[in-house]
Amino acid sequence: MSFQEIWEKEPMKRPRIEKVTVNFGVGEAGDRLTIGANVIEEITGQKPVRTLAKQTNPAFGIRKKLPIGLKVTLRGKKAEEFLKNAFIAFKASGKTLFSRSFDNRGNFSFGVPEHIDFPGQKYDPSVGVYGMDICVTLDKPGYRVKRRKLKRSRLPGRHLVTKEEAIEYIKTKFEVDIEE
Repeated sequence: MSFQEIWEKEPMKRPRIEKVTVNFGVGEAGDRLTIGANVIEEITGQKPVRTLAKQTNPAFGIRKKLPIGLKVTLRGKKAEEFLKNAFIAFKASGKTLFSRSFDNRGNFSFGVPEHIDFPGQKYDPSVGVYGMDICVTLDKPGYRVKRRKLKRSRLPGRHLVTKEEAIEYIKTKFEVDIEE
């Protein structure tokens, strides 16, 4: 029985996108960080949160707790729309998604080396080129049981998203080629 048949028969077993996290490592504070914030806000449609350095690195001029990056977490329809554009940009950069990018719980990550690969983005010499990491978290309906405050419980192993299910879901939903 294929995953499609199982998902048609039992809709609670169909994976879905819980969240998409976009990490934007700028590496320095100042103008480059504010320009990067404008770029990521334009691409995602959401205001980014600054990430702070965890330790001091004098070779790169980084001090502890200095803002050096940005991140955005997208959920729902925004996450799906962004992911469609991200896969277009990923294919435009000539990269392929491999099955080793998926973990055993069905989550996966990939990188887009240049933000100008996104549809509607143009190169501006004053802005430069920024790359980003995109992390996708998948779950199934019913995962709330392990996150709620009252009567929290564990999920059985048969209800967790597997690597094979996640690959099949991404292939069918976003029409992405995934190589072994």
